[in-house]
Parts: sequence; structure tokens; C-alpha cells
Amino acid sequence: MRPRIVALLIALLALGVAAPGQAPRPNVVFIIGDDISAEDFGCYGNRGIRTPNLDRLAAESLRFNHGYLAISSCSPSRCAFLTGRYPHNLGTAAELHGKLPPGVAMFPQLLRTAGYYSAQAGKTHFGENWNEFTGPAVDAFEVGGEGKDAAGPSGANQWVARLRDRPKDKPFFLWFGSHDAHRPWDKNPFNGLNRPEDVRVPPYLVDTPATREDLAHYYDEITRFDHHIGEVMQELGRQRVLDNTIIIVTSDNGRPFAHSKTQLYEDGIRMPLIIRWPQADLRARQTDALASAIDVAPTVLELAGVPKAATIQGVSLVPVLKNPQATVRDVVFAEHNWHNFMAHIRLVRAGNDVYMRNAWPDLPLTGKRDDPSSEALHALRAAGRISPLQENIFIAPRPAEEFYDLAADPMQAKNLAGTVAPARLQRMRALLDRWTRETGDSVPSAATRTPADVDYVTGLKKTEFWRGEPPGASANALRINHPGPIRE
Repeated sequence: MRPRIVALLIALLALGVAAPGQAPRPNVVFIIGDDISAEDFGCYGNRGIRTPNLDRLAAESLRFNHGYLAISSCSPSRCAFLTGRYPHNLGTAAELHGKLPPGVAMFPQLLRTAGYYSAQAGKTHFGENWNEFTGPAVDAFEVGGEGKDAAGPSGANQWVARLRDRPKDKPFFLWFGSHDAHRPWDKNPFNGLNRPEDVRVPPYLVDTPATREDLAHYYDEITRFDHHIGEVMQELGRQRVLDNTIIIVTSDNGRPFAHSKTQLYEDGIRMPLIIRWPQADLRARQTDALASAIDVAPTVLELAGVPKAATIQGVSLVPVLKNPQATVRDVVFAEHNWHNFMAHIRLVRAGNDVYMRNAWPDLPLTGKRDDPSSEALHALRAAGRISPLQENIFIAPRPAEEFYDLAADPMQAKNLAGTVAPARLQRMRALLDRWTRETGDSVPSAATRTPADVDYVTGLKKTEFWRGEPPGASANALRINHPGPIRE
């Protein structure tokens, strides 16, 4: 091939423009909700909530039934998505509001280097700041991080504008972050669209009028999230780029209710994950393949034809997109680190077995909560009428180990750690031991761990706070790229 033609092809690739005879490179829109459990979309079976746009999107997509977050905590979860790495492999970013370290590849930056227009709109929280760019995010996106006022209460004020203002000579990657459905609830045009009598009250909450009202407000914010997704879909259609745009919808952690957000139980750690890939026939299809949040980065990179960075620990989900019966991993792992309160809990799921290990069982799982649903739990406990499942978050000291069979006990009401067959328990212990060793996880000492910044009883912020040693620090996990077990 003539040198001039080779040079032209290289230049076209750098610009993201397809060479003659090649299909154009796909656009990618990544949309992430805030504090939304998987079961709270209509397409995941909740018929008491209004999510018409998400339901239509799911009818054109692949829905993952067993997608797992790397952590059920705001900023560490986003950092895991962005880097394809476990939180403890990200230094202080393993903990809420911790800074992303320099030198770790973020997949939007890899796309940008390969010729993509990379932009963000809405909530950021890629580290210490909710709505501004800091650290590696500054180089990962060309536009974004203007702050909450510009993003609006939902975080979606600029989503459509980003689509309209993008350069038209490049493929694009857009990260759209929502504030929905993060507490506190705010007044918006969607208030009242979801009725308290229609909400689904999980059995670990108390079914009272106050709890139902609380859940209805939460549903309303999800409906607002759904509305803005519909606007994005309409704009993609208006621009006639929908047929070449991959759309991914997910959430950073579970609903902002007891037993969910920050926790490693299913409603806290299982994520909604909907992927629309126009090149595959995914109409109304679903998969039971295990998937991790850290798998999103290598998936997008493969679909865009961009090499995966050595620092990425996740595995591409493209084989599952091509064949929903396929599997790319046998196990998933997740962690619970500092989120206002101290914690070090690890989870592994293999098949229907879930195993958790708590390094600090002396600590309770919950601090002060003043939302109506939590107040109802406290009142029921004071009256001596609380169920074992509802009381779980109050137990201290806690079990050092928990084992659940999701096939027989999907609500994880019965801890089988002391009664399950020894071989079954040892299998899960060994998997977690191997992951801990290969990825460099570690437990900070009691003297060096980050202290709680909120009083457990009063809920008041403490005047003195210092950022302690993050998990993985003593093992130099920031420099470890090993993914741990993927296949058994």
C-alpha cells in the first residue's frame, strides 16, 4: 500500500472517521442513575413504577439480570466504572469522596485519544467533588463538570444540549450523570405520578403509610430520570444517529433506603444494566450471565475498536451481547468500604451462592437515619415487633461470615454460614482468598483506618476528620492489575 494512503488511513483513524468501505465507528451514550436498585425499573418487573422510556429502551436492548456493582457507594462506584478497576485498586478513591490517583487510565480518555469526542453532563462525583472535574477527569472529557446549578436538580439540564453541540465529524462518547434518585427529594413536575398504594415495599422495610409515601417520592425521581432518557433517545433519532449509537443505562448503587445503599445485599449491590447495541438483535432479550461494573470499560473499548489498557481488570461483555446465552465470568466480587462510617466487607458470588466476609464485625451496618422509612424501622424495633430481616442492619456485633443461597432465599433472610455443607463454604472462602491475594486487597489497622465523620447515634457531622489508610494500601494494590478469579 502506498505510504500516502497509509498515512491517510492513520489520520482517519485518529479522527474516528471510517476508512472507505468500513462501517463508521459507533457512538456511545452512558447514562448513570444515582441510588437506584435494579428492581425499581418497570423492565425489571416492577409494575408499580412509571418508566415508559426505559421499558421501550429495554425492548431494544439486552437486559442483564445479574449485573453487580464493584461497590454500593457513590464516588467509588463511578470510579470503578470509569477505570475498569476494583475500588481497593484505586488508592483513596476506594472510599467515598476519595481522590482518583493520577496515572490510572479512564476509558473515556482512551476513547478521546483514539479520536472520539468525549464529553460529560450532569453529576460527576468521580472523586472528591460532586459536580466538577478534578484529577484524571480533567483530561478524560473535553467538556463537562460545570457544577450543579448548570446541571439542574435532576442533573439532566445539559444532556440534550451536549448532543446538539457535539462536533459532527467525530464519533462521540457522552457520560450523562443524574442526581435522581438521591435524597433529599425535591419538588418537580413528576411528583405524584407514582401512587403510594402501588409501590413495592421490600420485606426489610416496614409497610406503613409513611414508608409508602417515601418510596413513592423515590419512584417519582426515577420517573424524572426516565423522562430525560426519553429526551436523549428522541434527540438521537432526530439527528439520525440512533442506529449507530450504543446506549448503556445503569446506576451507581442501590436505593437510598436501609438494607440497600452501601450494603452488599442484593438490593444494594445488584445493578440495573441495559445495553442497546444496534448491530446485534437484542430486541426484548435478557441474560443471566454474571457481569461486573468493571466490565463496562473493556466492553465499550472493544465495541469502539480501541485497545484495552493494561490497568483494566474487567472483562468484555461483547460475547454476551452477541449471544445472551454466553458467559464471560463465573464469579463476581464486590466490596464495602468507608462511606461516612467505617466498613470492610467483601462479597463473592458464584452460581447462586453468595459469601460475605466482614473484617470488622464489631461495627454496625447503619448509623443515624432520619428518613420516614428508617424511622418506621426504629419504631417497630422499639415496640419489639421487628422481624429478623428488618433487624439485620441493627445487629452488632455482626457475623464475621455470611452465606446465602439465592435460589432458595432471594431476600437473604437466612445466613447459612454455620450450617451449609463445609465443602460449599470452603469453595467460596477459597475464591475470596484468591481474589484478595491476586488483587492486593488489605485491611487497614484499627489505628490507621479512616474514622467515621458522622456520629452513629446523633447523625451530626464530627468537627475533626482525617482521611486514613485506604484498603489495599499496604499491599500496593494501586500498582496491581491482576483481575483476580474470573473463571473457576
